[in-house]
Amino acid sequence: MRRPLIAGNWKMNTDRAAAVGLATVVAQRAGEAPEVDLLVCPPSIYLAPVREALADARVSLGAQNMHQESAGAYTGEISASMLCDVGVQYVILGHSERRHVFGETNAQINLKTVAALAAGLTPIVCVGEKLEQREAGKTAAVIRDQFTGSLSDITADMAPRIVIAYEPVWAIGTGKVATPEQAEEVHADLRKLLVERYNGEVAESIRILYGGSVKPDNATQLLTQPNIDGALVGGASLKADDFLGIALAG
Repeated sequence: MRRPLIAGNWKMNTDRAAAVGLATVVAQRAGEAPEVDLLVCPPSIYLAPVREALADARVSLGAQNMHQESAGAYTGEISASMLCDVGVQYVILGHSERRHVFGETNAQINLKTVAALAAGLTPIVCVGEKLEQREAGKTAAVIRDQFTGSLSDITADMAPRIVIAYEPVWAIGTGKVATPEQAEEVHADLRKLLVERYNGEVAESIRILYGGSVKPDNATQLLTQPNIDGALVGGASLKADDFLGIALAG
């Protein structure tokens, strides 16, 4: 049985006080959802104070991105070792906003995933299609291409240490949500791709999260699907009540 993971991606939101306040409340109330793993991913500038606010609570700390190189002339970037140095355990890679706003490629995401694993971080590798791709019947092909390219150098020994997140681009921050059946179909396809690429044991060990306008009132239907192992939560993660409400649904 895969233990659900509920991850909050705060994106470019909060100031220091709000980040610490939100982390403090999540940490204090983490015991309300003992059956799931909780993760918060604040802006990088607030990782250290959020780590302090979480203290020894059963809540993990994640980053929203990283660079694949360990050091060097990469102005404005953050390395995996820097993340580890401030207590980060997870890192989101290949989020749709990184792919479609900042132009990150599958090849770049693959390099980052390898670097994250080498540093001891757990990468959450994101895949997902745009609305026009879904309407054209290209969802499966897009997911396969992103999966294959983003994990091209990930071996069967490395694969159990990753998390995959399916986030339909058309459902992120739009209020639109993939139906449980639509989400499960893609998650099941991803599970099959894992079997095809690695083997059944590896495929069963990897958590696949759903991301895209997840809220407390739709979380139960999504999280009870056989191949949905948690959620990558955006806007709803900025309110402790909503984030923990989703966690309770898991």
